[in-house]
Amino acid sequence: MARSRVKMRDHVAESSLHWRRTLVSFIAIVLLMAGLFTNLYHLQVNEHQSYQTRSNDNRIKVVPIAPTRGLIYDRNGVLLAENRPIYSLEITPEKSADLEATVDELIVLLNLDPALKERFFHDVQRNRRFNPVVLVSRLDEDQVARFSINQHKFPGASIEAYLKRFYPYRDTLTHVLGYMAKINDRDVERLKEDNKLANYAATRDIGKLGVERYYEDLLHGHAGFQEVEVNNRGRVIRTLRYEPPVPGSDIYLNLDIRLQQQAQTLLAEKRGAIVMMTPEDGQVRALVSNPSYDPNLFVHGISSPDYKALLQNPDRPLINRASQGIYAPASTVKPMLSIMALNEGAITPSTRFFGGPYFQIPNTKRKFRDWRRWGHGWMDVYRAIEISADTFFYDIAYRLGIDTMNDYMTRFGFGQNSGIDLHEEATGTMPSRDWKQRRHKQPWYQGDTISVGIGQGYWTATPLQLARATSIMVDHGDTVHPRLLNAIVINNKKVEMPISHGEPITLKQDNHWNVALTGMWRVINGKEGTARRAFAKTPYVAGGKSGTAQVFSLAENQQYDHKSLREHLRDNALFIGFAPYDNPEAVVSVVLENAGGGSSQAAPLARAMLDAFLLPDTSTTDEEVIAHE
Repeated sequence: MARSRVKMRDHVAESSLHWRRTLVSFIAIVLLMAGLFTNLYHLQVNEHQSYQTRSNDNRIKVVPIAPTRGLIYDRNGVLLAENRPIYSLEITPEKSADLEATVDELIVLLNLDPALKERFFHDVQRNRRFNPVVLVSRLDEDQVARFSINQHKFPGASIEAYLKRFYPYRDTLTHVLGYMAKINDRDVERLKEDNKLANYAATRDIGKLGVERYYEDLLHGHAGFQEVEVNNRGRVIRTLRYEPPVPGSDIYLNLDIRLQQQAQTLLAEKRGAIVMMTPEDGQVRALVSNPSYDPNLFVHGISSPDYKALLQNPDRPLINRASQGIYAPASTVKPMLSIMALNEGAITPSTRFFGGPYFQIPNTKRKFRDWRRWGHGWMDVYRAIEISADTFFYDIAYRLGIDTMNDYMTRFGFGQNSGIDLHEEATGTMPSRDWKQRRHKQPWYQGDTISVGIGQGYWTATPLQLARATSIMVDHGDTVHPRLLNAIVINNKKVEMPISHGEPITLKQDNHWNVALTGMWRVINGKEGTARRAFAKTPYVAGGKSGTAQVFSLAENQQYDHKSLREHLRDNALFIGFAPYDNPEAVVSVVLENAGGGSSQAAPLARAMLDAFLLPDTSTTDEEVIAHE
């Protein structure tokens, strides 16, 4: 029987293997522990601030606070734009189980316009779902009561109180003040580009036109905020920090509401504009465009029918005729053309000129007729301004040419912005050779120059430009920019705005100014003055110039007959004036669309405005002035 073999265990080898395995395990454990502690160090030390911030974001919410908008006053402290409390209905989308059903039920409950639904969901798409969105911005007391009773049925819906802009003078100041309205997508993009969007986090409205838009940064103020601790449902537990908003600055305008109302009354049932300013400092005392509209319609969101009615109104109430209305200045610019001719030596104060029934360019057949069919006879520059002789100024235009006319009239502010603190301003057209080539792809002809010589043809201007040009004349070349802003309230103190000057106009002889102004005195006070009837029996001495602008061209032998023309083809009536004559305190420009003669239609309104400025207790009404005729 064979002996079995017994295998002996190699304890040394096993011990060595065990030790190696233990060492590998220990090293692995050490490495894992090192990685664990390294990651723990990274989380607890390196990323401590980041995770603490995230944690705080989950329980701490920063709520922006809208600043109170600054108020707007006239020069005498009369409130023109104020803030009134209103109640709005808001819905937080994420808190509503069925948002569309909630909106439908609220529209029925509160008898709201169904069109609000589409606007609401458009706003929902632009906002985060945890932010409240306005369904209706203005609730009356009955609607507030009905919602309060049924509020438990509408989770996520709530009534909030806000301050909204209100314009107590309504359509009297619309084209000056503009209006506030809801911030739209274009406003958001503009605020982003200007790095101002964060300051509007809690603001719903923004200035859209006029002073409200131009001085938006002053009036808006700076947003505040509060840090609040919230629970897991988003309910505020406590306030951790409060940074109050900085309210917008109150501002005072140069406007006088009394003069503004006077101008609006005079323009009632008329299309046109009136501008009144003080020549020494450019303060705009009245700036009225008619027809107008109630700006409060836009504050709460104008309805589609109301907005459509404004857009389709043939009288175009949305246009600010005072600063955007483009009209041929007609004979109102003849005093400025006289100054140009005197300074260029084309005439002297004693130059004699025979004014026949028409002017004719040498070697041509076309006749440029005078407004008086039989002409005016012999005259000097004083009489030419007084009777508004066209042939006298045809001759000046022919001899000096369009280049000289463009140079001088541009200095008077034509064809450029006046510098007024409004974005809504048109420059009009002061034509030149280059301008016609760019605009019409045609060369300049001598016949073009002749028409420009009486403020017609391609020449267009705004009532504001006419007022400023008049101011430059009575101030002997001092080119003050018109200004609406009078003062800003800073730290409860009124800080007045400085006068803004442009480059002055200097003449070879200062007496040239007096020649033109004397002609304007004769317009009102002379025996043949075109405005002598409108200014009859004034207790002050004034100067002025009337103008009647054709809105379409007549054939060479065609006679103008306003009775046979449709209204929109009738002449525009214009007038510029100033008073008192020796020391002018106010200038005024009036433009009436399709009203007829400037001396009979526009001059009485200018006289009434000067009466209201100089004789506030005995201002003459439009009817009283016309009665003098």
